[in-house]
Amino acid sequence: MIKWTLQKAIDKFERDWKYDASYMRNIIDASPRAAWLFSRAAALGKFRRDLPLEVWYAAGVTAVRHEDCGPCTQLGVAMAERDGVNPAVLRAVLADNPDAMPPDVALVWKFTRATLAHDAAADEYREAIVKRWGRRALVSLAFTITASRIYPTVKYALGHGKACMRVVVGGTPVMFDHGRTPASMDVAVHRA
Repeated sequence: MIKWTLQKAIDKFERDWKYDASYMRNIIDASPRAAWLFSRAAALGKFRRDLPLEVWYAAGVTAVRHEDCGPCTQLGVAMAERDGVNPAVLRAVLADNPDAMPPDVALVWKFTRATLAHDAAADEYREAIVKRWGRRALVSLAFTITASRIYPTVKYALGHGKACMRVVVGGTPVMFDHGRTPASMDVAVHRA
């Protein structure tokens, strides 16, 4: 029964988001309990307190892009767009152009990148984030950064991370990684 319920949930998710979740089907087939536990990661990634929506999505999109060559990044962008995040902000985040981002988004983008790189500069950005929005906001960012990375990491580990694609924002492909779209890059070359 749990296997059937999980399969139906994946069917709906794929229809709603036009996303290939076949890696989840593999997990369900191997262990419905593992699939259920993995789905709990989504709950972690939904925690958002005391942060503007576009700032929170900027952290998630930046983190998922760090791990992914397209499908998961596109999913994050689609979710942000559906929730009303300005496509210009998403384009700036994907293009690594902090000058085109609102200052709050640029701060969180810098923090996310520094965190992912284990760069000491994250300390300065973290302090500014806590001063601006508080400790719950920092926890929200930590959770969205972590949760955004889980999905593409599991996909790659299971052998499903080979489908690179162009990321589209507001109907327009976004150029990044030194002017190349993910669709034009070799899979193994652009991994961070």
